[in-house]
Amino acid sequence: MTSLLSQAADYFPMLVRKPAPRFVSESGARVHGIVAEFTEVPAVFHAAEHVRDAGYSKWDVHTPFPIHDMESAMGIKTTKLPLMAGGAAITGVLTAIVLQWGTSDILYPMVVQGKPYDAWEPFVPIMFELGVLFTAFMCLFGMLALNGLPRFHHPLFSHERFLKVSDDRFIIAIEADDPKFDPVQTRALLEKAGGTHIALIEDAE
Repeated sequence: MTSLLSQAADYFPMLVRKPAPRFVSESGARVHGIVAEFTEVPAVFHAAEHVRDAGYSKWDVHTPFPIHDMESAMGIKTTKLPLMAGGAAITGVLTAIVLQWGTSDILYPMVVQGKPYDAWEPFVPIMFELGVLFTAFMCLFGMLALNGLPRFHHPLFSHERFLKVSDDRFIIAIEADDPKFDPVQTRALLEKAGGTHIALIEDAE
């Protein structure tokens, strides 16, 4: 149950209240996670591999520009969005079939240009249009949901050094909701990986 609430809070942060915090800071605030700073691409790339190999699952790498093959260094799996889009396309096509067949063959059976009531050929344009429409909406709203958007504030924005990530710094952020997260052990891992300016981030929400 706690896991489901945590996932729902990630996907729909604007609707779902977060579960009770696993860790709190000395001031009593919820701990969002811990961040470490890197100055070079090779350093952050190898650090990402260390975090991946350590078994962490809720973390991210923030960089001022895309880094080639960072997805494999982080162990990112294929997104579920293509399956969701495929399901939406099938739903759209079936909706078009049921709508047109039910209207022309059951609700209002009318002879049009001598065609039988259940002729499928005239259904094709609407099947195509609804298939595309459902897929487009699923891609848009599914992407937003899987990314936990919209989110109008993020705890990392309160960390002044995080703002350098848009310039010349690389940041690894590990969330406190990760099952393997431990303030002491996670800090030690990032230090071993070469991270500097390691800081605990509080969640003010």
